[in-house]
Amino acid sequence: MAELSGGPVELLAADRGQLERVSTAERVADVLRTRIIVGDLPPGTRLSEEAIGSALGVSRNTLREAFRLLTHERLLAHELNRGVFVRTLTEQDVTDLYRLRKVVECGALRYAVLGEQELAAVRAVVQDAVRAAERADWVAVGTHNLRFHQALCALAGSPRVDEMMRGILAELRLVFHVMGDPRRFHEPYITRNGEIVEVLASGDQAGAERMLAVYLDEAEQQLTEGYRQHV
Repeated sequence: MAELSGGPVELLAADRGQLERVSTAERVADVLRTRIIVGDLPPGTRLSEEAIGSALGVSRNTLREAFRLLTHERLLAHELNRGVFVRTLTEQDVTDLYRLRKVVECGALRYAVLGEQELAAVRAVVQDAVRAAERADWVAVGTHNLRFHQALCALAGSPRVDEMMRGILAELRLVFHVMGDPRRFHEPYITRNGEIVEVLASGDQAGAERMLAVYLDEAEQQLTEGYRQHV
């Protein structure tokens, strides 16, 4: 078996700097993605390279690579001669996102591994939403509702599903901004989230999957109507 040495090793060494930059860019992208998920960067926000680079202590090149990664994830949009903006999603995006959600989330419940520890983690997210509602922090309730769905998908035990859901949830936050009354939209789902967990805990995965499918259909309809009201 041939051992890697000489020229190829030198070429890989030359790539080290690029690897470090990409790694930093991915971390920056993760920071910005998280800010989008929690609602701090709403659709249409212009992202200043100078301001963000200074705040995070990263170079312009690193920041541009992070922007490129998030543009690929459909979270940012580059507008010629204007800059980079947090993307504004369309009604068609809502339809496509919810189609994907039904495939991924309902499938995750079908193959979920249900133990006490796993169920406790999902219940904890529901309780986080309850506490946020008690503070009347409806943006935080929306964030915890998103994390509830991430926790449901984590039951499938698939890192690929987890990674896919992170991107889906960031796009969903951008969709949620269309709802003028976040309490009216988010509050009813706290109870419904808890009901899904208890059906799962009873061992009825098929029943929980059916509940989730109806839940997602209704949420899609609410959001679609919200978009039409803004046209």
